[in-house]
Amino acid sequence: MHCQTCQTAEDVSRIVRDKEVSFIQIWFTDILGVLKSFSIRPSELEEAMIEGMGFDGSSIEGFSRIEESDMIAKPDPCTFQVLPWRPDEKPVARMFCDILTPDGTPYPGDPRYALKRMLAKAAEKGYTNYLGPELEYFYFANNRGTEVLDRGGYFDAPPLDGGNDLRRATIFALESMGVRIEYSHHEVADSQHEIDMRYDEAMRMADKTMTMKATVKAIAMINGVYATFMPKPIFGINGSGMHTHQSLFTGNKNAFYDASDEYHLSAIGKSYIAGLLKHAREITGICSQWVNSYKRLVPGYEAPVYVAWARRNRSALVRVPMYKPGKETATRCEYRAPDPGCNPYLAFAVMLAAGLKGIENNYPLPEPVEVDIYHMSKAEREKIGIQELPGSLHEAIIEVENSALVKEALGEHIFNKFLENKKIEWDAYRMHVSNYEIERYLPIL
Repeated sequence: MHCQTCQTAEDVSRIVRDKEVSFIQIWFTDILGVLKSFSIRPSELEEAMIEGMGFDGSSIEGFSRIEESDMIAKPDPCTFQVLPWRPDEKPVARMFCDILTPDGTPYPGDPRYALKRMLAKAAEKGYTNYLGPELEYFYFANNRGTEVLDRGGYFDAPPLDGGNDLRRATIFALESMGVRIEYSHHEVADSQHEIDMRYDEAMRMADKTMTMKATVKAIAMINGVYATFMPKPIFGINGSGMHTHQSLFTGNKNAFYDASDEYHLSAIGKSYIAGLLKHAREITGICSQWVNSYKRLVPGYEAPVYVAWARRNRSALVRVPMYKPGKETATRCEYRAPDPGCNPYLAFAVMLAAGLKGIENNYPLPEPVEVDIYHMSKAEREKIGIQELPGSLHEAIIEVENSALVKEALGEHIFNKFLENKKIEWDAYRMHVSNYEIERYLPIL
């Protein structure tokens, strides 16, 4: 997946020499989207870019069994960037890598490979997938509790916005790494913030999403605080989402745009959205993958739980932002269910899979729902065919397990390993006795 200004291996070697880079971190994720890294010295760089670096994958979640644990990490020179939070006098850089088996073939447990496969499928049909995720997160005093840094609310300015300087430092760091930022602001909840990246091609955006999460956390740590992308850390206030704006382009033309349509949506755009809606329940376990994700996906805190689309209505799962005259390229849909705790490679892959299935099978798009779905009765919702997203990780896992679409999008290896991991997580949660139970039941039973 080449970017417009892709660096070659020679470019990377030259930069490492010129800037006297001391270490190059090799980055990849396990199936849960946890960033993994090991460092090499510049003397090993040339060999790493030609042959890859061998490592033991047996302890990486969702990777290999002990007896087949040899892996190769092959750095992608396009992703080479100097890390701005490391010392200037002995710079450290990073590169994302593809994971290969010892014979040089792509490793089926590599999340980056799952997304690559889906993007190749879209490319066969002539489409390039563009994405713009909006990541929300919290700043806390430390990682042992939820002591907030401010009591600010949506769009509040300093002094109510206590994270302004942290966001500013984060944005400068991201921009120095080639991540273009459009907006940043205080979010609705206490100590909650959002930084929005400019939309980009899906693979670059998945790498940028991982970069942003690492950068937000690194800048917070340097400043003695903790940043978390946990979906719902505090009961009773908004959780953190990762609304994902998406579109398909054919060359320079936005395949979602049609000037003559009342919603300015093409037949392709409509079928793509219909695909997201039809398969929404199946892909939820991938886009919202933790027990805690389902504390966010409840009515009343701006998180979408009802499967419907709209233009103005923020209680709907899919929103089509109103068309701006002369901005055909901005026509897109916004899928509002994912949270920033997901693995972006897998979440982007299943969203694209759902949209492409809609186009392939020409799914009809139902009418938009512009009334507040939260205030409808269950009977009213059922009457117009509005489904709900799964209400727990357990319910979501069952949907994933029965989904041919998710299995095909992720490949059998990731599909099975992901389910295995999530069943263990659900069992651990199910057996845990919480404070809620002690406080509620001990005095009366």
